[in-house]
Amino acid sequence: MSTQPALSAFAQPWEAPDDVRITRVRAIATAPEGIPLLVVKVETSDDGLYGLGCATYTQRWKAVAAYVEEHLARLVVGRYPGDIEDLVRLARFSSYWREGPVGNNAISGLDQALWDIAGKRAGRPVHELLGGKVRAAVDTYLHAGGATMAETLDHAERLRDQGLRHIRLQTGQPGSGHYGAPAVPPAAAAADDVYAGGWNVEEYLRRTPELFAAARDRLGPDIALLHDVHSRLTPKQAVVLARALEPYRLFFLEDVIAPEHWDRLPEVRAASPVPLAVGELTTSLTDAARLVLGGGVDFIRSHISGIGGLTAARKIAAAAELVGVRTAWHAPGDTSPIGAAANVALDVTSPAFGIQEGHVYADAVHEVFPGTLRIERGWLRPHETPGWGIDLDEKTAARYPAGLAGHDAWAARVRGRDGGLIAP
Repeated sequence: MSTQPALSAFAQPWEAPDDVRITRVRAIATAPEGIPLLVVKVETSDDGLYGLGCATYTQRWKAVAAYVEEHLARLVVGRYPGDIEDLVRLARFSSYWREGPVGNNAISGLDQALWDIAGKRAGRPVHELLGGKVRAAVDTYLHAGGATMAETLDHAERLRDQGLRHIRLQTGQPGSGHYGAPAVPPAAAAADDVYAGGWNVEEYLRRTPELFAAARDRLGPDIALLHDVHSRLTPKQAVVLARALEPYRLFFLEDVIAPEHWDRLPEVRAASPVPLAVGELTTSLTDAARLVLGGGVDFIRSHISGIGGLTAARKIAAAAELVGVRTAWHAPGDTSPIGAAANVALDVTSPAFGIQEGHVYADAVHEVFPGTLRIERGWLRPHETPGWGIDLDEKTAARYPAGLAGHDAWAARVRGRDGGLIAP
């Protein structure tokens, strides 16, 4: 980590309004739920004034931590923390080859920490710095999953009874072919498969409409239903699935095709009778902007630390508002509570808000991150305290060390019936 003064080449060519300066930048990793979370802490010359930002790229968190401490820190130590846009641009351009999830998550940690500091210095919550609220609370969805349709629907009923109005449904398939639900034993796969338990796209296209037909029978017409394909279909298969799901009035169908084929999204959307949500795998502001402005999505789903933080995401929200796209920021368990708070700050201040993915954090997370937001009857509300209103207990965080096992290659495990790798 760096504590050296900023080099003159990195200093802003204008006078800072006061003497507060960044003195230290650190990356702190912790895994209270077994999922590596990475937070950037920016300390200042004002005793006790610091900011926290989410830099969580679970699968490559060590690379992000090194980026923060070996590269970003030396750029910004000695700088005035209020020049957020300039500091973010400096960090982005400094690597020459820019964009990508490692660099942008590191920049996001810096960016969100600076917004936290700005709120604390102003004595106001971050959402007021963004222009103030346009809604009182944020509607959320949670995930219902099971190895069987019955288990999935049982879970969905429990969520409905807890007050959820929007529920994502996923159910298991043989072996590693499931997504968002427990695996079905490979023995259930067809005997003539080369790779036992491989993902069977024909079975998926047949069973998914059956799941939603059963869901409408069990849950009734008033619950908004969602589903995540996780980028596994071809454009034509995506249209087939969307048309088969039309009778069940999905709130959205997520990530129907892989990012390598996003240029085909406008034609898929034109043929789809259900709204499409895409963007979880965007790794830059430009990626997200092209999705929003290109006519291929109804909801933008970016992981805001993956595109560079709050500064980038608020620009995407503004663009979405102009073209009638809605936001649905990515926020499962591999988003830290700081990142979740940044999502909610955007949600309550943007007219383009559509829905917010939610996660019910374990008690250990609340211990590590005092002030972690809680979903109440399906609603999230931001804190009204300065900054994010969320802290990090470093001693408690150290009791839950982040590791690499199971996270480096978690996505490279899905294979087809012939043994070939398929997108996660």
